[in-house]
Amino acid sequence: MVRWLLALLLTAGTGGLTARGGTLVQFRTLVGDVEVELMDSDKPVTVQNFLHYVRAGSYATNNLFFHRLLPGFVLQGGGFGTRETRSATKAFVSARPIPTFPTITNEFAVGPKVSNTYGTIAMAKLGGNPNSASAQWFFNLANNGANLDAQNGGFTVFGRVVRGTNVLEFFNGLGKQLPPPAWSFFGVVDLRAWYASSTDPASVQFGNLFSDLPVNYLGNSYPTYADLFYVDISLLNVRVTRLANGAREIRWGTVAGRPNVVEYTQSFPPSWQTLARPTGDGTEQSVTDTSAGATSRFYRVRVEY
Repeated sequence: MVRWLLALLLTAGTGGLTARGGTLVQFRTLVGDVEVELMDSDKPVTVQNFLHYVRAGSYATNNLFFHRLLPGFVLQGGGFGTRETRSATKAFVSARPIPTFPTITNEFAVGPKVSNTYGTIAMAKLGGNPNSASAQWFFNLANNGANLDAQNGGFTVFGRVVRGTNVLEFFNGLGKQLPPPAWSFFGVVDLRAWYASSTDPASVQFGNLFSDLPVNYLGNSYPTYADLFYVDISLLNVRVTRLANGAREIRWGTVAGRPNVVEYTQSFPPSWQTLARPTGDGTEQSVTDTSAGATSRFYRVRVEY
């Protein structure tokens, strides 16, 4: 089956030189993909902080996983990865904190005040410290504005899901299992229930860190590295520029090893036509639309899986 990612919808007409949308980010998970458009213009410090972690490989090189899930509230990541391979079936007793850069200034009240509504992504931070956000972020699984907009200076929303709310709904539907289950399930566990004692290696390492851990539990006596919900983050960052000769250059960060399809339409409802279909290599690529006849065209980039 072909699955595809709608990267961005942009227009380039005769009046402007460059058309830009927010940076497009793909979160790939075991149960599907979530695509998010970032609020580059409205929350610049927060967006650049997040992009710093992505571009530095802080998430990709550390086997990032979702470490906290409260169905009907938030799904949180950005804080922890593992040194083990993702398929390792030994007990999950060690996690790797994501190395952090300096914390950033809270931007909740900077520019438009964007509420923590369903389908937005916001920065996590320490209680009582509005300017403590660093690497961790969360998806709002409900309309949390009444709570999160009003405490700790407001939690800064810096992006919005444009595709993949079915993935959010999957996590929203998970239940919590306590005590440890004896059967396979997708769910949320309190890892403290598995600690044999206060001297258990996991207890010493984790403490209360993973009291709301989402797992794809495969029936082991203890959750393993293979049971975690890993997440891969990639950028597309599509830009459309009108050149001096009237042609349009479409430039984006490609997804490696997959067909990256550049399409355009001149009408709505759209009738998409393929302009180019290069295979991505993980670097930035561009294609040029040499047709200067249309006063306005809409473009999108999609990735086939």
